[in-house]
Amino acid sequence: MALWKPDPSFYPSAKMAMQAPPERHAYVAALNTGGGKPDAICVVDLEPGSDTYSQVVHTLELPNIGDELHHFGWNACSSALCPYAPHPHLERRYLVVPGLRSSRIYIIDTKPDPRQPQIVKTLEPETVMAKSGYSRPHTVHCGPDAIYVSAMGSANGDDGPGGIFLLDHFSFEVVGPWELDRGDQKLAYDFWWHLAEDVLISSEWAKPSQFENGLVPEDLLANKYGHRIHFWDLRKRKLKQSVDIGAEHQMLLELRPAHDPTKHYGFAGVVVSTEDLSASVWTWYRENDEWQMKKVITIPPVPADEADLPPALKPFKAVPPLVSDIDLSLDDRFLYVACWGIGELHQYDVSDPFNPKLTGKVEIGGIVAKKGHPKKSWPLLGAPQMVEISRDGRRVYFTNSLYSSWDDQFYPEGMTGWMVKVNTDPDGGMRLDPDFFIDFGTTRVHQVRLEGGDASTDSYCYPS
Repeated sequence: MALWKPDPSFYPSAKMAMQAPPERHAYVAALNTGGGKPDAICVVDLEPGSDTYSQVVHTLELPNIGDELHHFGWNACSSALCPYAPHPHLERRYLVVPGLRSSRIYIIDTKPDPRQPQIVKTLEPETVMAKSGYSRPHTVHCGPDAIYVSAMGSANGDDGPGGIFLLDHFSFEVVGPWELDRGDQKLAYDFWWHLAEDVLISSEWAKPSQFENGLVPEDLLANKYGHRIHFWDLRKRKLKQSVDIGAEHQMLLELRPAHDPTKHYGFAGVVVSTEDLSASVWTWYRENDEWQMKKVITIPPVPADEADLPPALKPFKAVPPLVSDIDLSLDDRFLYVACWGIGELHQYDVSDPFNPKLTGKVEIGGIVAKKGHPKKSWPLLGAPQMVEISRDGRRVYFTNSLYSSWDDQFYPEGMTGWMVKVNTDPDGGMRLDPDFFIDFGTTRVHQVRLEGGDASTDSYCYPS
């Protein structure tokens, strides 16, 4: 009799996941703006020595036009081993791929051939909105009990709050909205959790009308974008506490909790301060049974000639860093911070989460700098944006597109898509891999998912 075994890419602890074999391929969200072409999921060869290394080996075109692929995630991960809702016989097999603009969700099967993924189910916008009460699905996380999806808008767009809804692990049908008591939470964006503490954390970006057609300068200067972080009772689905970090800290976006479940802290990235155009990273932590936030990294703007700036930035005569993504290595040691405005990826040692130390930096692209790559020496548009770290922490991949309308505002020359790789040193430091550069042409690329999991996919319920 055959024995059922958990998916070999599920690991009880982050330390065990770090010992996994290296990834051989990546799935990349590819966006086609204009021209009547659909978006796609591209498969990239990551295996050194392969004849097709650093190349797109397959492109799965979607059947609809205008989805605006953005973030996506796996149907199952190491959280399936968590003791309060174990599902050890799930497989990390399907990609859950939302269209941020269309509110459509594709379920894509990566088995039996990981390099030839196929669409097996489509949730149409009308179904998603009717069953969940939400629109503009954004972040996907594989939870122990269901697939969690954040959404930026209500079913009626700006008329109601954004939030979280659930998909069934097996049928992929919409179960319904997650929140039972949301308090005064209205804006949504990212979310993650401390599973062992029954705590969910969520952040804030904007209403659909504030991002779909580009950044709204009047709303930014009036501090109308998100600047709060929310802490929820995960089991009771109830908002317990919100922390306002100050209205000037606009767009509190990416959340990266410590991977070790015995550590009750995490990091949040803030895009821009309306006081001085700086960007920042904050640490959340619990003290006397209350959640607190502390700013631990500040990245200043770079002065620039007005003639070199896009119209949106000319009045400021400077380039803001625009921290648009952060990512934390599985050993909780290194935090990577993408500065999409100035064209830099920073590496910080966060062994002490309250005193980060800058240990590495690479420069590529940037609104003014437009620095090239060893394989592509001409000026590059875009900059480090979506960051993904291999499980062992030795390789970092990133792409250059943020969101189509924002790309056009900040890089009006006409951005093309590219993906690069950074090699890291175990004790800090990193450098661009001179042999890895993928030029996607007019197709723009956003989130990257790695075979077998990565540093922003899995949750672990056992300590390292």
